[in-house]
Amino acid sequence: MQLVAFGNTGLMTPPLIFGSTALGNLFREFSYESKLETMRAIFEHLPKPVVIDSAGKYGAGLALEVMGDCLRELGVGDDQVVISNKLAWLRAPLTTPEPTFEPGAWFGLEHDAVQDISYAGIRKCFEQGLELLGGDYSTQLVSVHDPDEYLDAAASPADRERRFDDILGAYQALGELKAQGQARGIGVGAKNWKSIQEIDAQVELDWVMFANSYTLYSHPSDLLAFMDSLHAKGVAIINSAVFNAGFLTGGEFFNYVKLDPANPEDQEKFQWRQKFFTLCEQHGQAPAEVCIQFGKSHPGIVALALSTSRPQRVKTNVEAMSARVPAAFWDVLKKEGLLADDHPYIA
Repeated sequence: MQLVAFGNTGLMTPPLIFGSTALGNLFREFSYESKLETMRAIFEHLPKPVVIDSAGKYGAGLALEVMGDCLRELGVGDDQVVISNKLAWLRAPLTTPEPTFEPGAWFGLEHDAVQDISYAGIRKCFEQGLELLGGDYSTQLVSVHDPDEYLDAAASPADRERRFDDILGAYQALGELKAQGQARGIGVGAKNWKSIQEIDAQVELDWVMFANSYTLYSHPSDLLAFMDSLHAKGVAIINSAVFNAGFLTGGEFFNYVKLDPANPEDQEKFQWRQKFFTLCEQHGQAPAEVCIQFGKSHPGIVALALSTSRPQRVKTNVEAMSARVPAAFWDVLKKEGLLADDHPYIA
């Protein structure tokens, strides 16, 4: 695996980024030992500097805390890792039986998290992130996390306008961090790609991270046009959640929401997946490899962000990045209605 240029930031990074949600106990509680072995595996199988994507929201800061501990225990130097911290959530005391910021998603936490998207709030998030890492590691990539959810919570058009002003204030803070040499690149991470498009029209971005957006299951033409425009400007694209949060490879959650096979509204997705699995089996293809190869197919994508809680899965993900999917199989997916007929990019 060769290093690639990370847009216009001057960084050279692997085309595979490690997502750290499992370090924050997403969907279940993991032992420190298993987290350490997963971290060990990514430094064994990826060229350096390894890129790790994290956020104060991941386990209310637990992911950042564990990351710092693991990096120190493994003897990883600051020059061997590029940390991306998506900012918007601050650690707060836990005063309820479970955290309030994303009920049912995070387990075994001792803290809660509160959202603060503003000029001052983003500065606090940045400083707290460094503290959680333990003071030995810098944050080279920074962004505003889930601005789409912040905008969607608006009570009125006027409230949404105010919230967008908050987001612009947050990017003013990020711009200052970059100008001061405390960060190399400014970006945005969101599940709703149209909010990224709205921010891109107002802010000079170095990179963007799409989540659950450009996948084999979902790849609308207007998204492709936006990705083409980002690529033309030299904005690096990171594609994450290429399995739609695990569903396309057999998981229970679709875009972080648990689906019910008995629910008529969910049945279409289960039918799509079964058809996909059947075609993969008939043509000797691994579903995960097909999803990964599709997920990296747009020329503007510099890296995929893949999360895993299993150390042995790291090597599998690395190998899947170079897997070959025959052109004939993409044609089969188009014929069967699982891939848009006019899709211009295939791996």
